[in-house]
Amino acid sequence: MKAGGYKTYGPLKALSEKEAEKWFPGKTLIIRPGLIVGPRDETDRFTYWPVRIDRGGEVLAPGSPGDPVQFIDARDLAEWTIRMAENRETGVYNATGPAKPLGIGGMLDGIKAALKPDAKFTWVSEEFLTEQKVQPWSDTPVWTGKESGLARAKIDRALSKGLTFRPLARSTSEIARRSYARTRNRSFSRVEEEILAASLCDACARPTGPRLQHEKSSRQDR
Repeated sequence: MKAGGYKTYGPLKALSEKEAEKWFPGKTLIIRPGLIVGPRDETDRFTYWPVRIDRGGEVLAPGSPGDPVQFIDARDLAEWTIRMAENRETGVYNATGPAKPLGIGGMLDGIKAALKPDAKFTWVSEEFLTEQKVQPWSDTPVWTGKESGLARAKIDRALSKGLTFRPLARSTSEIARRSYARTRNRSFSRVEEEILAASLCDACARPTGPRLQHEKSSRQDR
């Protein structure tokens, strides 16, 4: 049976884990990595951000700077998985990063610092994005929303077994260098200007104050 979408992907993964444990009790090593990123990523689930920020200008930043994000470079995951197998480790491990909690504001600032573009972040609230039918994760790469548990996986067990992470700046630079041509036309990028314009009009129409926050907010909430 093929996992053709989100409704079947998760349940089939869980069933696969149970099947492995059934046939190899006490001998299984189950690694749950979450979002895997890096050069040659064909999904653009993370790649969008380095490429978009490197282009500069006004960049739509979703939600709030403190909304959590998690991801791991494929090379860090591969190196650690090999060591775990060589050491004959068993058990279940969440293998994602970074080692300490990170908000999307910190991630975007880190990407910008690595690439040094002329880019400015304009923060658009989750509420407004929902009104515009923009969905966390599926429409906005990496960001899963304020209340989502997808970016709150506990990784203590993996850290205790030596899981390490290369700097965000290193992954960012390599991703941007190899992925520009493919990612520049991503659908979210094509509607970005429209959403920014709509959110600005919405802010101007409300006497209680704008919903938009600017780049300085990300520094406060990191």
